[in-house]
Amino acid sequence: MPAHSALITIMDKAARKAAPRLRRDFNEVSQLQVSRKGPSDFVSNADRAAERTIVEILRQARPDWGLVLEEGGEIEGDPSRPRWIVDPLDGTSNFLHGIPHFAITIAAEQDGQIISGLVYQPMTDESFWAEAGRGAWIQNQRLRVSARKELGDSLIATGVPFRGHGDFDQFDSILQAVAPNVAGIRRFGSAALDLAWVAAGRYDGYWEAGLNLWDVAAGILLVREAGGFVSDYRGGDRPLERREIIASNSAIQTRLHKLIGGALRSAAK
Repeated sequence: MPAHSALITIMDKAARKAAPRLRRDFNEVSQLQVSRKGPSDFVSNADRAAERTIVEILRQARPDWGLVLEEGGEIEGDPSRPRWIVDPLDGTSNFLHGIPHFAITIAAEQDGQIISGLVYQPMTDESFWAEAGRGAWIQNQRLRVSARKELGDSLIATGVPFRGHGDFDQFDSILQAVAPNVAGIRRFGSAALDLAWVAAGRYDGYWEAGLNLWDVAAGILLVREAGGFVSDYRGGDRPLERREIIASNSAIQTRLHKLIGGALRSAAK
């Protein structure tokens, strides 16, 4: 049984403190006040309340750290200290449509590197967490990416462009390249959980573009600490900068990258 570090203990406490309100609001979703951030992009009172709860606990524990918040923007801290990265509700559209697939995700970043991360699913009480150099875990069980080697046997997750978000032509090119070569493709609507499920071996791989730092910071660390690989579409180590991700085990990663890279080159001709 692994011993939680202080950082994971703080993250877990913050997520679990915010979770009961999210569960209650989920069961009363028709009563929620909802506003629009952009085309097909919503924020609810549930997002805001969860973020306030999480920030309160994080700031109590580390008052000199900065924060990057999906709803509240960036809060400056001591530049010599790490900063928190928080998405209080990844999968807001699922939440608002009564689909019980969403997560709280919190990460700690220092000098541009994610050092700790947690993805918590309030509806299943699953807590996926990782620390740099200490592995990835669900509750107290070690996580390992899938051992599957054949792309044709693999279940791959992705995100689909929608109104106001994403490059439809690029996605269509990649989908046409990947779909005929895999056992199935899933789109469940939470990038944080997609990456956590790759780390847990439930998915064999994942690709998506147009993501934000708070969507994927914790998930990237989870996959890498579970023995997986994460790259951008070019095969480089800049998924956060380029806002494009391929994540899998070593065997599937190579094949998935080849398909995606080939699709992008063909589309550019």
